[in-house]
Amino acid sequence: MPKFRSMRVDTPAVATHLLADPASCLTPIGGMLRRTSLDELPQIWSIVCGDMSLVGPRPALFNQDDLIELRTRYGVHELRPGLTGWAQINGRDELPIPVKVEFDVQYLKRRSFLFDIKILVATFVKVLCRDGVSH
Repeated sequence: MPKFRSMRVDTPAVATHLLADPASCLTPIGGMLRRTSLDELPQIWSIVCGDMSLVGPRPALFNQDDLIELRTRYGVHELRPGLTGWAQINGRDELPIPVKVEFDVQYLKRRSFLFDIKILVATFVKVLCRDGVSH
């Protein structure tokens, strides 16, 4: 999943919310990239190539075994990862893994063109308001 680098190269390979002090790991422009979600823009290339979709569960990090296991258990792993998703607009980084997977399962059951449009519009509003960005 391509992204603009917002964290220093020596940052531990864990989810950002697990870092003791995420702000200390940011590059000079990393804070701005993350607050505005501009670090996600290179993923549009993955969408064009067919590796991602606009809407779907956010890709898991290679070391998020608990998230990967739960998504596999509930069939969510069959969905193409998305630039945004139902869990993203319902809590983003603040959600515990089981709750995030529950939102992913809800998306799996409810997915439709209109539901995707609803998620895209809500994402746009949340990005503009910087809602749910904790680091």
